[in-house]
Amino acid sequence: MKRSEINLLIHDAINLLHQHQVRLPPFAYWSPEVWQRKGAECAEIRECKLGWDITDFGSGAFERVGLVVFTARNGHHKRVPYNGKPYAEKILIVRENQHTPMHHHTLKSEDIICRSGGNLLIRLYNRAADGGLANTDVEVSLDGVRYRVEAGKIMRLKPGESITLTPFLYHEFWTEEGTGTSIVGEVSSVNDDDSDNSFLERVGRFPSIEEDVRATHWLCTEYR
Repeated sequence: MKRSEINLLIHDAINLLHQHQVRLPPFAYWSPEVWQRKGAECAEIRECKLGWDITDFGSGAFERVGLVVFTARNGHHKRVPYNGKPYAEKILIVRENQHTPMHHHTLKSEDIICRSGGNLLIRLYNRAADGGLANTDVEVSLDGVRYRVEAGKIMRLKPGESITLTPFLYHEFWTEEGTGTSIVGEVSSVNDDDSDNSFLERVGRFPSIEEDVRATHWLCTEYR
């Protein structure tokens, strides 16, 4: 991805969130120049990878396969309970027909919450013994109500609705066409994007960046 594209995506995400009366913690707005003046007092932000996370999953086609994430809080996967936080919270910006590829987690349980904007669509499969997609019914909870659905079922979350995704439950999500960009919340156990994402197909979780302009914000993988 080009740095200019990443800069614009962060700018647009901040504007969208502000339009919906969502404010982010101070470090969301820090420039690289501000970050260079920060010391050990910000170790939690660096080590727990709080902040901006923009990815096209190696697709080279962000509009079709991509995601804007802001991690607001997180513990540390190697030192739980690091800072007393056995949990994480993210904000996701999902555009119409923009897919996050099929994947599951080995350790993390998460609630995915459609907060505002468009309807979020989520396709579900159990994990098969060989690591692929099982053709078995899926048991899942939506806002405390249990459902049993067929493999590959697409669940529709309207604003205010949520789904609980447990370990080894494959899921792929995108925003329904014609409903607008979706602002999505994720509340989970400690998040580890380095080793707890198992994608069905090979993807690049973090982007390679073409530095065509200067960064306006550092990504969570770039703290010095």
